Formats: sequence, C-alpha cells, structure tokens
Amino acid sequence: MSRKIVVIIASADAGKARAGVLYATNALSRGWMDEVRLVFFGPAEGLLLKDEALRKQVDAFRATGEAAVACKYVADQQNMSADLQALGLQVEFVGQMISEYIHEGFVPMVW
Repeated sequence: MSRKIVVIIASADAGKARAGVLYATNALSRGWMDEVRLVFFGPAEGLLLKDEALRKQVDAFRATGEAAVACKYVADQQNMSADLQALGLQVEFVGQMISEYIHEGFVPMVW
C-alpha cells in the first residue's frame, strides 16, 4: 500500500480546509506517511488569503520542509497569484502535477 498522499484543499469551508492542512502536517511530521504534497485549488485559494488561522497552519506544513502549491490558473483568473506567492506558496498549474502524483502512487485526499 502507498505511503504517499497528495492533499488537495478545494473547499471554501474554513473548517474543512484547516482539517485537511492539519492532517497533511501531522501525516508528514509524525511519520504517518512517507511523502505528503499539499495543493490548494479553486475556492480554497481565496479562503487562504482571508483566513489567518489557515495561513498559520500552512506555515506549519511548510516548516516540515515541503512546499505548498496553489493553482496558477485559478489564481490568475482571480488576480491572486502575487498575493499567494507573498504568503510563500508556489503558484503553478496543478492539473498535470496532480495527475503525475497519482501516476507515481500518491493517493489523493480532497478536502
């Protein structure tokens, strides 16, 4: 069984988004999973700009040494790319990235 996950935060619901990031952070820092990727997509990108508690959780995830990524297509459409980059996120097209993770055996978890 795979010990690799890609956590996709797509929800604009703060509770769901925070739970997903918390799981991603704990899965990596506590050794529950060997590899964890964190991707923000869709409405969650706007939430990240508004929710300080969520931003702090993303900082904790990034403190594990892994990057957090936001979808460039969505961010560009909503003029958020620069703001997300200022928060320390990588802003990249994520469709192919997520597909490649799945091909590499990462299990997607969507929150």
